[in-house]
Amino acid sequence: MLHQVLLTEGAERDLEAIHDYILANGSKGEADHVLDRLMVVAASLARFPTRGSHPKELSALGILEYRQVFFKPYRVIYRVLEEKVFISLIADGRRELQTLLEHRLLG
Repeated sequence: MLHQVLLTEGAERDLEAIHDYILANGSKGEADHVLDRLMVVAASLARFPTRGSHPKELSALGILEYRQVFFKPYRVIYRVLEEKVFISLIADGRRELQTLLEHRLLG
């Protein structure tokens, strides 16, 4: 069974920001490559949505409804609801993510 993979508005903004940052500090080819690879990782969740690990920042709080997959150094944070995968956050894993995760995912 295939799941539908959806990006939240926040995840769409994350992709734009990542692309813009790489474009400003690297090359268009590099920015496009990273964006393409992140989209491949996201699309792969349609077939195997529960393969990702639980983000340690959230599991430490007892929150196990979110999972993550990687295109290093980027982390794709998502949750599965019925037959849909909602990607909530795409961020550089080298950043301190505790506060970002709490604000974005927990309100």
